[in-house]
Amino acid sequence: MKPRLQTSLGQQLVLTPQLRQALHMLQLSMPELEAEINDAVESNPLLEWDESTPLSASGEVRDTGDGPDGAPADDRMDTSADPWDDHREAAWGEGGRGGTDEDGDASERIPQSETLRDHLSWQLNLSHLSPRELAIGEALVDAIDDDGYLREPLLAMAEALAPAIVCDEAEITAVLRRVQSLDPTGVGARDLGECLLLQLDALSCDTPGRDIARRAVATLIERLARLGEAGLAEALGCSTEEAATALALIRSLDPRPGSRIGGMPQDTYVVPDCSIYRQGGVWKVSLAGGRHSSLTIHRGYEQMLQHAAGTDAGYLRGRLQEARWLLKNIEARGETLLKVMHCLVREQSGFLEFGPKALRPLTLREVAAQIGMHESTVSRAVARKYVHTPRGTIALRAFFASGIDTGGGGEASSTAIQDMIRRLVEAEDPRKPLSDARLAEQLKEGGVPVARRTVAKYREALNIPSSHERVRIA
Repeated sequence: MKPRLQTSLGQQLVLTPQLRQALHMLQLSMPELEAEINDAVESNPLLEWDESTPLSASGEVRDTGDGPDGAPADDRMDTSADPWDDHREAAWGEGGRGGTDEDGDASERIPQSETLRDHLSWQLNLSHLSPRELAIGEALVDAIDDDGYLREPLLAMAEALAPAIVCDEAEITAVLRRVQSLDPTGVGARDLGECLLLQLDALSCDTPGRDIARRAVATLIERLARLGEAGLAEALGCSTEEAATALALIRSLDPRPGSRIGGMPQDTYVVPDCSIYRQGGVWKVSLAGGRHSSLTIHRGYEQMLQHAAGTDAGYLRGRLQEARWLLKNIEARGETLLKVMHCLVREQSGFLEFGPKALRPLTLREVAAQIGMHESTVSRAVARKYVHTPRGTIALRAFFASGIDTGGGGEASSTAIQDMIRRLVEAEDPRKPLSDARLAEQLKEGGVPVARRTVAKYREALNIPSSHERVRIA
């Protein structure tokens, strides 16, 4: 076969640099967008901040027609009116930052939370221990989990310390007693019974119900949750009043002493990209104001382009094109986000009114079809973005939920079903918690037929323990 040339017609999508930038900026969150724009302003001399742009009380950029040098204002960005901007400006100042430049880096002012290991190690080093005991104690502290329990067998600890430190189980037990005397009380226990006994032993001997509580924890810990006052009184041979006092004392103990240290999460701040508010009984949406709203093209360099020639003209022309692309893509990002938000508000107005129980099933494909965009575009538009609502600051992902057919021919969202499960668990008898099968039956009686395995999946998503782990002394 002889080689030959032939032509053919076809269509192919080509991602231009401008389109790549538009897709990239669409998926950025507000802090990421501000950082991206700051980098662009530093590297492109034809971009600058228009500090003279006047702001109205609502945060809207007023259109004054021409720029300060007589140039048209087409290249300046304009933000929609936001009823929260005036409060945000008053609270945070220019640029959405609190304080002044003299305050330093905000990340340096975030307090670092102390971990349980740091807390125990600090106390251990203040104890009168030999270097050998201190090394064993540090190994024990490293093995204690966040709840304060030592899950590792002592024999395994001895094997892990060898050959640096050769010790037996009895020596490790002696050091463990010193660790268990540290704060918080009950730390270093190997099971729940030992944890409660350590806390009871730390109480004064004349504490009402202490002795009966110790006997109950030492001998009846597995049955304690189901016995109740009468059953405990019969098992220990005491009066019902004494059993009630002992149970009240046991309830006051902490089954997870380690969670009290380092349990407070670090403050995490998010910046909403838009706001939902109610005006005249109608839900409305507006973009959140940001420093990028005062971004403009440097008119001085733009005028220099008219007189430049050669290499300088090529450089300025390229930077001017980049600046215009950036401004246009910022505007396109805002328009896309507003289209998505208007659709979400229209579809999930019940969620804004009544909370998660009224969230209807909604997918990315449905929103994309309504606003005439691709599903991937909607996914980028809601990625890592938040909205300020009367119900608080919510992630845009929270407006989407899969659906399950109900008995009446409608659909219930997975979020609504999770809210139903949470309410049922909150209202259950703590001595006889509802099993997954029983939860499925009650949901079916309420018109939401779901399988037991589906209930288990939603329960685990809500971080709700299984029924036998939710048994409480009541």
